[in-house]
Amino acid sequence: MTDDILARRVAERLLELEGTAPVWGIVLEEARVGYARLAMTIRPDMTNGHGSIHGGMIFALADTAFAYACNSRNVSTVAQGASILFLAPAHPGEELIAEATEQAVAGRSGAYSVAIRTRDGRAIAQFQGHSRAIGGQVIDDEPQGDSHG
Repeated sequence: MTDDILARRVAERLLELEGTAPVWGIVLEEARVGYARLAMTIRPDMTNGHGSIHGGMIFALADTAFAYACNSRNVSTVAQGASILFLAPAHPGEELIAEATEQAVAGRSGAYSVAIRTRDGRAIAQFQGHSRAIGGQVIDDEPQGDSHG
């Protein structure tokens, strides 16, 4: 099995185990080593008092993409910190795309960037995540990919 196929299987498994992403309609579009792309269509129940998507929903989408990217080697990895910069509002009916990309891995720590855009490419937010490998595997009966770091 290639590392990218394993990364896809890990992302699919994480999606199966989550309670939130399926309820919110988060869809896995692509996963490979150090990378994940997710989509979510904004619903009216995801908005704030101004009628645009709630920042917590954007953060949750970005955090989910970050999780799939940093666990892509089948090494159990968690967030040790994250921040987000909101750039523009988005509204019900628009589809958001979160694209997580590994920037660096050193030992058990990793740095990831997640761009959140509308399907037509309008920038909505930029998320920075810092990960920490905690040992173990997401899928116990699968090998680990190339070492984390």
